[in-house]
Amino acid sequence: MRRWLALLVAATTSLVLIALLVPLGLLVRALAESSAVTQATAEAQSVAASVGTADAAGLALTAERTSASSGHAITVFLPGGELVGATAPRSPAVRLAARGQSLTAETPSGLEVLVAVQGLPGGTAVVRVFLGEDDLRHGVREVWLGMLLLGLALIGVGILVADRLALALTRPMSELARVSHRLAAGDLAARTTPGGPAEIRDVGLALDHLAGRISDLLAEERETAADISHRLRTPLTGLRLEAESLADPEEAARLGGRVDALERAVTSVITDVRRRSREQASCDAAEVVAERVRFWSVLAEDQGRPVEVGVPPGPLSVAVSAAELSACVDALLGNVFAHTPEGAAFSVRLTPAAGGARLEIADSGPGFGLRPGPGHPLERGRSGAGSTGLGLDIARRTAESSGGALLLDTAPGGGAKIVLDLGRPR
Repeated sequence: MRRWLALLVAATTSLVLIALLVPLGLLVRALAESSAVTQATAEAQSVAASVGTADAAGLALTAERTSASSGHAITVFLPGGELVGATAPRSPAVRLAARGQSLTAETPSGLEVLVAVQGLPGGTAVVRVFLGEDDLRHGVREVWLGMLLLGLALIGVGILVADRLALALTRPMSELARVSHRLAAGDLAARTTPGGPAEIRDVGLALDHLAGRISDLLAEERETAADISHRLRTPLTGLRLEAESLADPEEAARLGGRVDALERAVTSVITDVRRRSREQASCDAAEVVAERVRFWSVLAEDQGRPVEVGVPPGPLSVAVSAAELSACVDALLGNVFAHTPEGAAFSVRLTPAAGGARLEIADSGPGFGLRPGPGHPLERGRSGAGSTGLGLDIARRTAESSGGALLLDTAPGGGAKIVLDLGRPR
């Protein structure tokens, strides 16, 4: 936009200057010619005053002095055909002036100023002053050059002013674009800086209002998702315990499977809601992981599962919200309980890393049986182990949203090991 405005101003200013300076330049040339002719006429008349009073030698001296002072060639044509001063041909214009008519005539090389002196004994004398092209254009080139430089300077000033004005428009517009891109990337804290014309300021205020409204709506959605999570997980855990306490093993297994499926479905719905409402956030991973391990330790104690926990005191900041990290840990620990037999031990370790933090969850169950192709555990909806595969997909997307990654490995005892790298907040 700045370039187009500069080009527009340059073109407009150029047209205006051309329309002004071209006639002005022609006027300067005409004035220079008129001034030269006026000066030459005065010189010719001063010499003509001496024609009737001085002899040939005195007349020649007068013509020579006048010519030397003005730089113009001066010739006096006497009635008898005698010539005094600079040598010059007797042109038709001279012969016409000899009839008593003073005039100015153009020649191929310049201009003749002819003054007729009548009343002489032998007839009419003619005083000729010749003006060359340099005499007629004296000072014109300098004036034209000055006008050209002035025109260029005015164009430059116009472009500079247009660029400043364009910058006053484009800078706030670019700021609006940057803020909109930040909002689109999930940074709902982005706000505009008021500036520019009133219309652009109004657009900025409207964009800020929209961002604030979106933040409020997403905050309400996050609170709703968190409320649903806390309301459903505790009853699901109790339902799992009730199912496992049934005397009939087959009925307990059947109800346990239904509880597992229900818990995975609830986890998937809650995680999707949180992801849609997610903005750039951070949390203390040590606090969140410790809290979720304490939650699952109740079920682990009931099933006789040894639990090894290694969580630093913190704080250990990561670039995910507390609600999202809680859902991720719940999904991974839920998989441990769902896909390993009762009594199988598991461990949870959280350690600082160069890029943020590393969460390792390992169990002594049957493991993943990692192999390429369909049914890979990281493929959403397919795990090859009788599950939906949503838990690992939730964990993978959580890691990637923070700038990290999810790795699957084999624990030292042959069980499954999940390594979750979480990025540090920017």
